[in-house]
Amino acid sequence: MLQPKKVKYRRRQKGRMKGNAQRGNQLAFGSFGIKTTEQAWITGRQLEAMRQAVVRYMKREGQIWIRIFPDKPITKKPAEVRMGKGKGAPEGFVAPVTPGRILIEVEGVSFAVAKEALRLGAQKLPVKTRFVVRRDYQE
Repeated sequence: MLQPKKVKYRRRQKGRMKGNAQRGNQLAFGSFGIKTTEQAWITGRQLEAMRQAVVRYMKREGQIWIRIFPDKPITKKPAEVRMGKGKGAPEGFVAPVTPGRILIEVEGVSFAVAKEALRLGAQKLPVKTRFVVRRDYQE
């Protein structure tokens, strides 16, 4: 009996976010950072809101590094549209994060300023986070 020929093609699916972050889970650039304790999709708008809050509180002192990038396109169909007729139009981009992933790092400011700036930035995100400090940090 003839089998139908399997067509190989690759689509960007939603995917699973199981387990903890295997990479990007250690401070690499700055002395302070925030680390996620949950898994979620973080949108480009949420990242930009976090960046603005951190930069504004730090009064443009020091340096920041954003360690994630929203490179996964998310599509959505318009409201009240019937099923079928293909995939919806791209709505925005997200960065999938898993627990343990470092989101942002800060350098060049005091401990107190960094902690408050990152707390304000973390409020803009849909995940619970932890403030982390470099192991060899001395005040």
